[in-house]
Amino acid sequence: MPATLADLDLPTFDYLDAELRGPRFEAAMAALAERGWLARLPLGVCTLDHKAGEFFLRSKQVAFPGMAIAELFDVREGPLHTEMTHNILHLEGQDHSRLRRLVGPAFTPRAADRYRPAMRGFLAELWAPLDGSADLVETLCAPYPALMIATVMGAPTADAARLAAWSDWIQRQFDPPSLMADRAQIEQAVEEFYAWAGELLARRRATPSDDLISTLIAAEEAGERLSDVELVNLVLNVLVGGVDTTNSQLAQALRLFAEHPEQWDALREDPAGRAPAAVEEVLRHAPITPFTARIVREELTYRDVVFPVGTIVMVAACTANREGVEGDFDIVAGRERRRSLTFGAGIHFCLGANLARAELEEALIFLAARVERWELDAAPAYASIQGIYGLDALHLRW
Repeated sequence: MPATLADLDLPTFDYLDAELRGPRFEAAMAALAERGWLARLPLGVCTLDHKAGEFFLRSKQVAFPGMAIAELFDVREGPLHTEMTHNILHLEGQDHSRLRRLVGPAFTPRAADRYRPAMRGFLAELWAPLDGSADLVETLCAPYPALMIATVMGAPTADAARLAAWSDWIQRQFDPPSLMADRAQIEQAVEEFYAWAGELLARRRATPSDDLISTLIAAEEAGERLSDVELVNLVLNVLVGGVDTTNSQLAQALRLFAEHPEQWDALREDPAGRAPAAVEEVLRHAPITPFTARIVREELTYRDVVFPVGTIVMVAACTANREGVEGDFDIVAGRERRRSLTFGAGIHFCLGANLARAELEEALIFLAARVERWELDAAPAYASIQGIYGLDALHLRW
């Protein structure tokens, strides 16, 4: 006989605890995973194993809760409401499928590989002034993906800092505490980005180039093209999905290698050959999307548990990725053959995954040729686990 969620005696987890980060967070999640596959959160429940995570990310009976968040926080008009209404993450059915088909060719591995020379150039440019110690978040991890996204879009690299700032603010729509406290700044960032992107789209219509925006303008399926509203919001999705995420994942990678010098030695033995596996191990071990939210839109039963309509389900990639894996961070263990949930799964699998992997690979290859050993100059400053889980600072010496 299926049980309802209310009837279950589940362990509890305070996802909103601002102090839950770093080693404390890892220990709490490991202890939680030992107690079962499901836990109770203040606003819903959390799945902890890989199979349950895959199920809820792929199920057609659940959806990304973006519009539920908009309703909960009374986002009913203005730039942020417009963005949330047209965000590809919030779309389902034919509208979502059509957009994915139109933009998919711009995000293939081959498309990402075209930008590898630019990645190497930016890495060299950012590395040149550094001399033995620095906050790598500020000097390398943050500016690198912003420069790359500007290049991919076909925007001036002089705009990279503005793009990074907009991305940081707009990304906070997925962080409930920030949405409550910083709504005005988020709205302003969306409005400013819309104005900037509108001007860039107009320039690219007049003078097409070999960049993402020109490719999206020309994208066509069965005689149907993207509308201006769709174009602007897809470009916004690329920005938000491609700056803070890669910044945070690269910072987590460098932290891991500083804490595991034997793994850096292994990478330096064959940087180009081992970089892809190293990236997959970083994604598995330290996902910058530790939780992915879904909302149940049709009552469903899974493992004899009834999930009512409206239930918020947080899929914990941070525990699912480690389930059944023995040992610590290890880039030569061959674990890349098991797909992690860091980029999601199902119809909302991350569009920019191939670009992110390429950026991370090129960064590791570049640094492995120049750094013999990383050492922590101070404890890593972990950001909040809500939203994108990166580092606010990473002071290293080499």
